[in-house]
Amino acid sequence: MAYDADVIVVGAGLAGLVATAELVDAGRSVIVVDQEPEQALGGQAHWSFGGLFFVDSPEQRRMRIKDSHELATQDWLGTAGFDRAEDHWPRKWAEAYVDFAAGEKRDWLHRQGMRFFPVVGWAERGGYDATGHGNSVPRFHITWGTGPGVVAPFERRVREGVAKGLVTFRFRHRVTGLGRTAGAVDTVTGEVLEPSDVARGVTSGRTATGAFELRAQAVIVTSGGIGGNHDLVRAQWPERLGTPPRTMLTGVPAHVDGLMIGVTEEAGAHHINRDRMWHYTEGIQNWDPIWPGHGIRILPGPSSLWLDARGKRLPVPLFPGFDTLGTLEHIMRSGYEYTWFVLDQRIIGKEFALSGSEQNPDLTGKSVRDVIGRARADVPGPVRAFMDKGVDFVVEDDLGALVRGMNALAGGEPLIDEAELRREITARDREIANPFTKDLQVTAIRGARKFIGDRLIRTAAPHRILDPAAGPLIAVRLNILTRKSLGGLETDLSSRVLTEGGEPLPGVYAAGEAAGFGGGGMHGYRSLEGTFLGGCIFSGRVAGRAAARAVG
Repeated sequence: MAYDADVIVVGAGLAGLVATAELVDAGRSVIVVDQEPEQALGGQAHWSFGGLFFVDSPEQRRMRIKDSHELATQDWLGTAGFDRAEDHWPRKWAEAYVDFAAGEKRDWLHRQGMRFFPVVGWAERGGYDATGHGNSVPRFHITWGTGPGVVAPFERRVREGVAKGLVTFRFRHRVTGLGRTAGAVDTVTGEVLEPSDVARGVTSGRTATGAFELRAQAVIVTSGGIGGNHDLVRAQWPERLGTPPRTMLTGVPAHVDGLMIGVTEEAGAHHINRDRMWHYTEGIQNWDPIWPGHGIRILPGPSSLWLDARGKRLPVPLFPGFDTLGTLEHIMRSGYEYTWFVLDQRIIGKEFALSGSEQNPDLTGKSVRDVIGRARADVPGPVRAFMDKGVDFVVEDDLGALVRGMNALAGGEPLIDEAELRREITARDREIANPFTKDLQVTAIRGARKFIGDRLIRTAAPHRILDPAAGPLIAVRLNILTRKSLGGLETDLSSRVLTEGGEPLPGVYAAGEAAGFGGGGMHGYRSLEGTFLGGCIFSGRVAGRAAARAVG
């Protein structure tokens, strides 16, 4: 029986495009299948802020950031916390990825036309000791053009492959099975779904109009994670993070359903670390949603007071932007599934960024003028839209009215006591009078402003939150927001999918989130921000090159 192509790639997101681009460079023929319509090409990456993790980059050096391979490795391993027998390949992938991020990654992407915002961001700061969780230095490099700017060079390379007759897209093809011939997986079967002209991100139909069967020498699974499938998220929710949330916002489109991971498991793949996952604690309901339950993550600076549902400050070091999963664990053991930021207009104007390409039209549109305009505005336009229209925002001139609005959002239950909250904020405000303090959050704010990037665009000068000149006061209800799977299909350093016995599953490779971004979980328990897109790029490149060699 003849092959339809050298390789079939399942999933047309970033990892799939990267793998396909590498196969094209090697002269291999590829069929890319995806259950979504063509307008969804690029998958989740299109919607991203475009953050990439580099080590000792030119951007860092220009900002006087002293980074190194050794420091990045220390941070990665301290964050990952590898402690399982099945962490063998994830740790190998982590080491390889840090090598890539500290080596050729930036130059390789730059040669393909990618450019980066000159101010380096500092996400996941940790707040523990030197060997613990978090980035010791800023490493979050925003791509000029955000998510679409990350996707563009690989889409261009793949479309050149289409023009050469090497690549065929099969959109609206939903894979339901992988079959074998003489022991090797070489057959992909599934359903042809009805045509769909829905806009990118909008949920497409699942009515089948036919069936398909395709054969190739190798299959690369790049189908993404589980963040759009709340039932699967809850089923895999780890005990260490408490009871799964009853309600969650969704940070990814509905097609991120994890079903292809199960299909690959049924074919013999080993799915490991499925209880490791990455969800955000600063989710707000999108006032203009694209997919069901569409949530947006606030990328906060360090100054907002973070309060639990009853108005108590979260414990040290659970400050905004410091430890995502540590904060999630605390929230899920509090008896409530939401928290609050309390701040003022001076803080929100300087410190709030919203994750997502559509929430950053200046960066996505590559407009220098608009970026300068954002920096000059009291409150950036997208943030102002949420202040005016977002259901999670309360904006008032005095604290009493703010508390009444917060309690109304909580269903009318008087969980927040005005006198207690006033005492808490006033006590914090007293600590601003001196350049030294016992309040560790204020210490962190002052420390952040020693980094020129934070001082310029990400951290407001320390001031009293109750100072009327800094107002109005703002409260933001924060929800749990689903996003990434940190576990996935176990792979070796050639992206070959492994069986439970540790042997390669013949003919099958995996990359991106379906592979835990490499190895079945190269992030371990926690992640250093900016590593998700880069993980798709790195593992996609490895898978494409390895498959090209195997079928040559």
